[in-house]
Amino acid sequence: MKIKLLSGIAIVGLALVFTGCQKYPQAEVDAANAAIEATKAVQANLYVPEEYNALQDSLTTVLAAVEKEKSKLFHNYKDEVAKLTATAEQAKVVAGNAQAKKEQYKQETATALTEITALMEQNKEYLAKAPKGKEGKAALEAIAADLTTIEAGVVEVNNKLASDDIIGALNQAKSLKEKATGINTELTEVLKKTGKIK
Repeated sequence: MKIKLLSGIAIVGLALVFTGCQKYPQAEVDAANAAIEATKAVQANLYVPEEYNALQDSLTTVLAAVEKEKSKLFHNYKDEVAKLTATAEQAKVVAGNAQAKKEQYKQETATALTEITALMEQNKEYLAKAPKGKEGKAALEAIAADLTTIEAGVVEVNNKLASDDIIGALNQAKSLKEKATGINTELTEVLKKTGKIK
C-alpha cells in the first residue's frame, strides 16, 4: 500500500514538474532577433534612432528576463514569450517608420535641389546685371566663385543620393540652399540700390 501511495505521489510530482517547466522559447528569441536585424537593414538606427534604441533596450531587457527564468528550477516563459512577440511586432513598426523617414528625407532633398536650381538661375541673371565698377569687381568675382562651388556641391548631393547617403545629401542640400539664398539676398539688395530691379 505504501509503495502504491509513494508511486502515486511521485507521478503527481513528475506531472507538476513537466507542466511547470516550459521549453526555452528559442523560436521567439530568434524571431525577435531577426526582426531587429531587419530594422538594421533599413538603417533604422540612422532614420529613427530613438525608436531603434528603445527597441534594442526592450530586447536586451526581455532576453535578460528569459535567462533569469531559465535559471529557475521550474521555468515559465509565458510573460517573456509575450514580450518577445511584442518586441518583434514593434520592430516591424520601427522598420516601417525608418523607411517612411528615408522617403521623407529624399523628398526634402529633391525639393531643396529644385529651389537651389531656381535660385542659381536668378543669381546668374542678377550677377550679369550687377555693376562692374572697380570696387565691385572683387566682390562679383567672389560671388561667381561661390556659384561655381554651389554647382559642384549639387553634383555631390546627387552622387550621395545615388549611393544611398540620404542624410548626407539632405544636410548638404540644406547648406547649399542657405548659401544660394544668401547670395540672392546680397545681389537683390545691390540691384535695388542701382535701380536695375524693383
